[in-house]
Amino acid sequence: MQGSLEDARGNLGPREILLIGVALLIFFGPSRLPELGKSLGKGIQAFKKARRELRTPSRRT
Repeated sequence: MQGSLEDARGNLGPREILLIGVALLIFFGPSRLPELGKSLGKGIQAFKKARRELRTPSRRT
């Protein structure tokens, strides 16, 4: 049973992606979606930058 739960995690098919898109349109409207996408992209970039900085050893020793 647990194997099937692990397999189902993280697999988004076309139906699920479409459902998420429709829900976003309903909640935020078409005028706010580009703004939300831009904010999400900036947040992901900041997260990746912080993760990269933590992984590389500090040269200030």
